Amino acid sequence: MSLLVKKLSACAILPSRGSALAAGYDLSSAYDSVVPARGKALIQTDLSVAIPEGTYGRIAPRSGLAWKHSIDVGAGVIDADYRGPLGVILFNHSDTEFSIKAGDRIAQLILEKIVTPPVLEVEDLDLTVRGAGGFGSTGVTLKVVA
Repeated sequence: MSLLVKKLSACAILPSRGSALAAGYDLSSAYDSVVPARGKALIQTDLSVAIPEGTYGRIAPRSGLAWKHSIDVGAGVIDADYRGPLGVILFNHSDTEFSIKAGDRIAQLILEKIVTPPVLEVEDLDLTVRGAGGFGSTGVTLKVVA
């Protein structure tokens, strides 16, 4: 299985892994750009990819950008049948604009296995101990479940 990648311009940089065991392929900006303070920007990679069947691509933040510059990624799902250009939505949660130079690594592409079972409408669902509890219902204190 290979990740097929097409460069859409001479500015595009092929995705690469930062280490032998890295989960993600680093994605680079094709152009200089700025993410405004408390704002967002669509960063172009000038790449198209063919995600292998049975997986989807998840565009994830780079930990250093998240920690040092408060840069996060939005709308990061790439379906296996999408063939358009890869753009990366970056959110800047800081009070300072974030400058990007062409070639800067801005996000990572992670391939994840996916299961797509058929949808079956039912009258009732099986009961669980948790039930409908959500949004903090399990608390923050560690509980050991036997």
